[in-house]
Amino acid sequence: MNTLLPACALGGRRLHLGVCGSAAAYKAVDIMRLLQQSGVHVSVCLTEAAQRFISPLTFAALDASPVYTRFFDERGGGVFAHLEPGGNAHALLVAPASAATIARLACGDADTLLAAQALAFDGPLLLAPAMNPRMWAHPATRRNMDILRERGARCIQPAVGRAACGDIGEGKLAPVREIVFAAAAAMLPQDFAGRHVLVTLGPTRERWDDVRFWSNPSTGRMGAALACAAALRGATVSAVAGPGVQELPSSVRRIDVVTAEDMLAAALDVWPRADAGIFAAAVADFAPLPFGGGKFKKAGADSLRIDFSPNPDILAELGRYARPEQKIFGFAAESANLEANARNKLQAKKMHLTAANLLGLPDSGFAGDKNTLFVVDCRGREEHWPAMSKADAAWRLLDWLSTL
Repeated sequence: MNTLLPACALGGRRLHLGVCGSAAAYKAVDIMRLLQQSGVHVSVCLTEAAQRFISPLTFAALDASPVYTRFFDERGGGVFAHLEPGGNAHALLVAPASAATIARLACGDADTLLAAQALAFDGPLLLAPAMNPRMWAHPATRRNMDILRERGARCIQPAVGRAACGDIGEGKLAPVREIVFAAAAAMLPQDFAGRHVLVTLGPTRERWDDVRFWSNPSTGRMGAALACAAALRGATVSAVAGPGVQELPSSVRRIDVVTAEDMLAAALDVWPRADAGIFAAAVADFAPLPFGGGKFKKAGADSLRIDFSPNPDILAELGRYARPEQKIFGFAAESANLEANARNKLQAKKMHLTAANLLGLPDSGFAGDKNTLFVVDCRGREEHWPAMSKADAAWRLLDWLSTL
């Protein structure tokens, strides 16, 4: 998940992490580490019950600072330990959040250090509950959670599964990646709130026989980074994803497709409701005419012949139906003449922004975690970007798109 988080935007942000007594308390370490890897400074408070499951030393050894454990502890904030996070943190996350802590916060009971810190905090408060399914389903717990939502707290819905006690139902801590994504969004500007963004990503596969297809090496990582960046900034995101694309956060609506025809149909369905289209998919320009006889056997190699037909041009098709206010942003993967080809594609497809990269170079193109880009827009602005993480590139590209 950290490869989808923009360190350029999160670097220097501060999050306070509250850990309650739960068998899932060990997962708080993973949450902290993923945020730290994106440049977030994390402080931690463990309740007395949490310390029965995991040691404060674990967090301190992994660079959490400060680590709070009790009122009036000079090593963790002294007499004002209950106030410090409220003055320093951009968001407060309680994960796992126990039924007891949820009840304290709903009632305004500050008898634990973590509860006092949360009550003294006026920034974004996120709660990731984790408890026995029957405890989570109890009307008192649900009402307490409703009260906190009404006051602006955000609940990261628990998952359904087998609890530590063996009971099965809703109550397990949400997946770490979902918690990290929600926490990151809470610390970032929501300048895309109210916008609907369509993203196409990944390859297409054009079937030839029952076991073979025509495709390309795209993994969809750049498109995934763009979908996540838009969602982190508050947009409603519809991602039309080709085969093999990595898992996306649940806040991104994912529409899985296989062929170019499938991708066009899905994109056309979303496009009328979208404010912007980001076309990062590596769509096969041609599709082999189907063999039509099951699986082609090697014994027939002497008669092998593969004919191709052109696939639809998704960018051009959606451009035909674009409203004047809709923004169109596409990618160009080139093997030569990078700048000229990018400018030509920008004009031919009537795009507002184009990002192009050269294939076959380190940190540029398919399958890597980084990208090296030439970016040009409809106003004539051009920039060469050095290699950077695809998450950082996505964030900067959305910054640029928002100015057009």
